Amino acid sequence: MRTLIGWTASAACATVIVAGLSALPAPAQDGRAQELKKDRRDLRQDTREIRGDRKEVAKDTHEVRQDRKGLEASRQQLRDAYKSGDPAAIKAARESFQKSRAELKGDAKDRRQDARDLRQDTEARRDDVRDLRQDRRALRPDPTK
Repeated sequence: MRTLIGWTASAACATVIVAGLSALPAPAQDGRAQELKKDRRDLRQDTREIRGDRKEVAKDTHEVRQDRKGLEASRQQLRDAYKSGDPAAIKAARESFQKSRAELKGDAKDRRQDARDLRQDTEARRDDVRDLRQDRRALRPDPTK
Protein backbone atom coordinates (compact mmCIF):
# COMPACT_ATOMS: atom_id res chain seq x y z
CA MET A 1 0.00 0.00 0.00
CA ARG A 2 2.83 2.32 0.88
CA THR A 3 4.55 1.83 -2.46
CA LEU A 4 1.31 2.41 -4.34
CA ILE A 5 0.83 5.75 -2.55
CA GLY A 6 4.48 6.62 -3.13
CA TRP A 7 4.21 5.84 -6.84
CA THR A 8 0.97 7.82 -7.13
CA ALA A 9 2.42 10.80 -5.32
CA SER A 10 5.56 10.69 -7.49
CA ALA A 11 3.49 10.52 -10.66
CA ALA A 12 1.36 13.45 -9.54
CA CYS A 13 4.45 15.52 -8.73
CA ALA A 14 6.01 14.65 -12.08
CA THR A 15 2.80 15.64 -13.88
CA VAL A 16 2.67 18.99 -12.07
CA ILE A 17 6.32 19.68 -12.85
CA VAL A 18 5.95 18.83 -16.54
CA ALA A 19 2.74 20.87 -16.81
CA GLY A 20 4.41 23.83 -15.07
CA LEU A 21 7.44 23.73 -17.33
CA SER A 22 5.38 23.49 -20.48
CA ALA A 23 3.29 26.48 -19.39
CA LEU A 24 6.37 28.68 -19.07
CA PRO A 25 7.52 30.48 -22.23
CA ALA A 26 10.74 29.39 -23.80
CA PRO A 27 13.67 31.56 -22.68
CA ALA A 28 14.33 32.79 -26.21
CA GLN A 29 10.69 33.72 -26.68
CA ASP A 30 10.67 35.58 -23.36
CA GLY A 31 13.77 37.56 -24.36
CA ARG A 32 12.24 38.45 -27.69
CA ALA A 33 9.00 39.47 -26.02
CA GLN A 34 11.00 41.77 -23.75
CA GLU A 35 12.71 43.22 -26.81
CA LEU A 36 9.31 43.87 -28.38
CA LYS A 37 8.15 45.68 -25.25
CA LYS A 38 11.33 47.75 -25.18
CA ASP A 39 11.01 48.59 -28.89
CA ARG A 40 7.39 49.66 -28.41
CA ARG A 41 8.40 51.81 -25.44
CA ASP A 42 11.17 53.41 -27.51
CA LEU A 43 8.74 54.02 -30.33
CA ARG A 44 6.25 55.77 -28.03
CA GLN A 45 9.02 57.90 -26.54
CA ASP A 46 10.27 58.89 -29.99
CA THR A 47 6.74 59.79 -31.03
CA ARG A 48 6.38 62.04 -27.97
CA GLU A 49 9.69 63.72 -28.74
CA ILE A 50 8.68 64.29 -32.35
CA ARG A 51 5.42 65.91 -31.28
CA GLY A 52 7.28 68.17 -28.88
CA ASP A 53 9.85 69.09 -31.52
CA ARG A 54 7.13 69.94 -34.01
CA LYS A 55 5.49 72.24 -31.47
CA GLU A 56 8.83 73.93 -30.78
CA VAL A 57 9.51 74.42 -34.50
CA ALA A 58 6.04 75.91 -34.98
CA LYS A 59 6.55 78.25 -32.01
CA ASP A 60 9.98 79.29 -33.29
CA THR A 61 8.58 79.85 -36.78
CA HIS A 62 5.93 82.13 -35.32
CA GLU A 63 8.60 84.06 -33.37
CA VAL A 64 10.75 84.43 -36.50
CA ARG A 65 7.80 85.82 -38.44
CA GLN A 66 7.04 88.28 -35.66
CA ASP A 67 10.70 89.31 -35.52
CA ARG A 68 10.75 89.89 -39.28
CA LYS A 69 7.76 92.17 -38.95
CA GLY A 70 9.49 93.97 -36.10
CA LEU A 71 12.68 94.28 -38.13
CA GLU A 72 10.76 95.80 -41.03
CA ALA A 73 9.15 98.28 -38.64
CA SER A 74 12.60 99.14 -37.23
CA ARG A 75 13.93 99.72 -40.76
CA GLN A 76 11.08 102.05 -41.50
CA GLN A 77 11.67 103.87 -38.22
CA LEU A 78 15.36 104.24 -39.13
CA ARG A 79 14.46 105.63 -42.59
CA ASP A 80 12.10 108.13 -41.00
CA ALA A 81 14.78 109.13 -38.48
CA TYR A 82 17.29 109.76 -41.29
CA LYS A 83 14.69 111.85 -43.13
CA SER A 84 14.06 113.94 -40.03
CA GLY A 85 17.80 114.50 -39.46
CA ASP A 86 17.43 114.38 -35.64
CA PRO A 87 20.64 112.76 -34.21
CA ALA A 88 18.87 111.45 -31.07
CA ALA A 89 16.11 109.84 -33.18
CA ILE A 90 18.71 108.29 -35.51
CA LYS A 91 20.64 106.84 -32.56
CA ALA A 92 17.47 105.40 -30.98
CA ALA A 93 16.34 103.96 -34.33
CA ARG A 94 19.75 102.33 -34.91
CA GLU A 95 19.68 100.73 -31.47
CA SER A 96 16.15 99.48 -32.07
CA PHE A 97 17.15 98.10 -35.46
CA GLN A 98 20.20 96.29 -34.06
CA LYS A 99 18.14 94.84 -31.24
CA SER A 100 15.52 93.59 -33.73
CA ARG A 101 18.24 92.01 -35.90
CA ALA A 102 19.78 90.25 -32.90
CA GLU A 103 16.39 88.85 -31.83
CA LEU A 104 15.72 87.60 -35.35
CA LYS A 105 19.11 85.90 -35.57
CA GLY A 106 18.65 84.24 -32.17
CA ASP A 107 15.16 82.98 -32.99
CA ALA A 108 16.26 81.74 -36.41
CA LYS A 109 19.14 79.87 -34.79
CA ASP A 110 16.74 78.28 -32.27
CA ARG A 111 14.44 77.24 -35.09
CA ARG A 112 17.29 75.64 -37.04
CA GLN A 113 18.36 73.69 -33.95
CA ASP A 114 14.80 72.54 -33.26
CA ALA A 115 14.41 71.47 -36.90
CA ARG A 116 17.68 69.52 -36.59
CA ASP A 117 16.37 67.83 -33.42
CA LEU A 118 13.14 66.96 -35.21
CA ARG A 119 15.05 65.30 -38.05
CA GLN A 120 17.18 63.31 -35.62
CA ASP A 121 14.13 62.16 -33.63
CA THR A 122 12.36 61.18 -36.85
CA GLU A 123 15.37 59.10 -37.90
CA ALA A 124 15.51 57.46 -34.47
CA ARG A 125 11.82 56.61 -34.73
CA ARG A 126 12.37 55.05 -38.16
CA ASP A 127 15.15 52.90 -36.70
CA ASP A 128 12.90 51.84 -33.83
CA VAL A 129 10.09 50.93 -36.23
CA ARG A 130 12.57 48.86 -38.23
CA ASP A 131 13.76 47.10 -35.06
CA LEU A 132 10.20 46.41 -33.98
CA ARG A 133 9.35 44.88 -37.35
CA GLN A 134 12.45 42.68 -37.27
CA ASP A 135 11.64 41.49 -33.75
CA ARG A 136 8.06 40.70 -34.76
CA ARG A 137 9.30 38.68 -37.73
CA ALA A 138 11.67 36.81 -35.45
CA LEU A 139 8.82 35.95 -33.10
CA ARG A 140 6.58 34.55 -35.84
CA PRO A 141 6.54 30.77 -35.97
CA ASP A 142 8.32 29.32 -38.97
CA PRO A 143 5.62 28.09 -41.40
CA THR A 144 7.93 25.46 -42.89
CA LYS A 145 8.23 23.56 -39.61
